[in-house]
Amino acid sequence: MNRRMIFPLLLGITGVAILLSLSAWQVQRMTWKKAVIAEIEARITARPVDLPEQADPVADRYLPVSVAGRFTGENIDVLVSRKFIGPGFRVIAVLEADNGRRVLVDRGFIPEVARGLPLEATAVTVTGNLVWPDELDSFIPPPDEVRGIWFARDVPAMAAKLNAEALLIVARSETGDAIEPMPVDSSAIPNDHLNYAITWFLLASVWAGMTVLLLWRIRRKVEQ
Repeated sequence: MNRRMIFPLLLGITGVAILLSLSAWQVQRMTWKKAVIAEIEARITARPVDLPEQADPVADRYLPVSVAGRFTGENIDVLVSRKFIGPGFRVIAVLEADNGRRVLVDRGFIPEVARGLPLEATAVTVTGNLVWPDELDSFIPPPDEVRGIWFARDVPAMAAKLNAEALLIVARSETGDAIEPMPVDSSAIPNDHLNYAITWFLLASVWAGMTVLLLWRIRRKVEQ
């Protein structure tokens, strides 16, 4: 082997090894993420329990709960858009539990045309999951106080506005008033590691091909 080929060969082998190791790492991450999602799914669909006295945003995330009480008629409309349906609103309502606690309930979706229709303050048992959505970023505008429209589920701010506890129960079944539930599921949890693994593998293939081509050209020059 010509000495001029040693460095490109070492560089090629090193690059391919690094890229393949990154691809393998993403496969491992994919396996780990699938296990995490399966655990979350099992937690979401578990048998509901009573609402904890002090709910923890980390330990109690996705905890299934069941709470009996009545809706007070105090609501916040959060603008959303649903695929194949279009824009509408999540109805965030105050539920006054039988024990006197005031908690937030995401009752689900109503279309734009249904906004403003009276919602009955009825007795109900809400079954759903505790969530603390992370929907705020620098692009989300503040609530439109004039029209009464919010653009994200900001639990602390909504709780302060409605004088309720800073926790949110997302209903998994109908709560009346023709509001369609939007229950918690794992579909929003990204698992793109397979795509990343394929990308790193393809880059490794390209790197290997370019290395072979470079070595071939060096050899041709030497033989001329």
